[in-house]
Amino acid sequence: MKARIFVGGLHHESDTFNPIITTKEAIHVIRGQAMMAKRENSSSGIIHTLIAAGYEVIPSLLASAVPNGVWDRAYYEQLKGELLTQLKEAGPLDAICLSLHGSMRVQSIGEAEQDLLEAIRLQHPTTPLFASLDMHATLTRRMRKAADGFVGYKCAPHTDTYETGIHTALMAIRTLESGKRPTMAAVRIPMLIAGEQSETSVEPMRSLIRELRKREQEDGVLACSYLLGFPWADGTENAVHAVVVTQNDQEQADRLAGELASLFWNKRAQFGFYTEALLPEKAVEATKQSLRDGTFPVVISDSGDNPTAGSSADVTTFLASLLADPVLSHLDPPLLYQGFYDPEVVSAAIEAGVGNEIRCELGAKFDKRTSKSLKVNARVLRVNQDWQEANLVLLSLDGIEVVVFDRHVGCYDPEMMRSLGVEPTRRKVIVVKLGYLENEIRSISKRSILALTTGSSDELFMRLPYRNLPRPLYPLDVAFEAELSLI
Repeated sequence: MKARIFVGGLHHESDTFNPIITTKEAIHVIRGQAMMAKRENSSSGIIHTLIAAGYEVIPSLLASAVPNGVWDRAYYEQLKGELLTQLKEAGPLDAICLSLHGSMRVQSIGEAEQDLLEAIRLQHPTTPLFASLDMHATLTRRMRKAADGFVGYKCAPHTDTYETGIHTALMAIRTLESGKRPTMAAVRIPMLIAGEQSETSVEPMRSLIRELRKREQEDGVLACSYLLGFPWADGTENAVHAVVVTQNDQEQADRLAGELASLFWNKRAQFGFYTEALLPEKAVEATKQSLRDGTFPVVISDSGDNPTAGSSADVTTFLASLLADPVLSHLDPPLLYQGFYDPEVVSAAIEAGVGNEIRCELGAKFDKRTSKSLKVNARVLRVNQDWQEANLVLLSLDGIEVVVFDRHVGCYDPEMMRSLGVEPTRRKVIVVKLGYLENEIRSISKRSILALTTGSSDELFMRLPYRNLPRPLYPLDVAFEAELSLI
């Protein structure tokens, strides 16, 4: 009889500084047999590896959303209840494999993964339980105790999600086929680090990831991971963790986790922005110098308001500074800004129609703490009512063209611009609400600048209103001796 393995998951990166609540309308759910189709994600990697190895997969659900604010509690409880019911009705199971993020949070509950894992453990106290995690997962003690093994992504940007699913499935397979109990260790490293300073193609992350892979070649080691935490969440256990899973050898797991934690901590001063990172006013001057030198397109990241890191995508401060600049607001062709989350403006633009003008207040409909709405006269240039379930409009306002959308979506894809009739390679300056550039838009830029703007994904952590972070914590604190301890 085939071994039976239950598969499901919840996947979200939740920014606690973003006031938007992630509701049912923003959450995409795949259920049952629909999960069996091959996709480039970790759950698909889990499922197809198990099937190829001859296991019976019991698919439940996978719920995910674009990074945003914390989840609506009622809908989370509904999905959690649905998954637990399916788990109960699944009958005898040999293992459980989950696709999780690790930095998902829910209204009034907090860290979702620990809540979900503990509920699963009540039903299956001894069934081997493994989960894939995002590299930016925030490990908690309760998560650590509720699972048998975690493995995180090893690439940033995250190009190895499917492969991490494969790794998760292989941990389950090796456990079931060897009969050896998995043992896990995690060591807390008192640091916070953003993805923009930890890309794995450059040092020091390149060497650190190499060390993970080296340790995974040792006999009895199932997985080694660095979980970097999520700096835009004000959590009481937020930090970097070194995590190791072994086969029935707690001493080996503890030793390796300690070694990996020391390696990471000793490289803390080597982390920095891999690309040119400037304060907004310096970014503007550097862009104008590139134009004088004939180096363009210049792609500027409005990094403090990055929706793919969970920010609101409606902070107007940097746009206001560009509108006030006599050079960048008078380019030919115009500077393109992608983009703003503002359903009211999209609705008004669609109603007015292409070629007509609207008087509107753009931005700051959600994050009213960081900026204020801009009162503008805008001409509607293009409308696209079929972009990833969002309506898009392209507006011309005071010499700058701005993409506006009515659903919270990422801004990394140049096809969004093209869908509105804009060829980005022909623009001299493009601003995207993004952090590090994804490959699609990086290939367009002749110069990329990360502008250290404000918002709920602010790269300068000292400007964020943390209340719960454990201190001391690097880089908010510098002169202290780290206690690298098992959790």
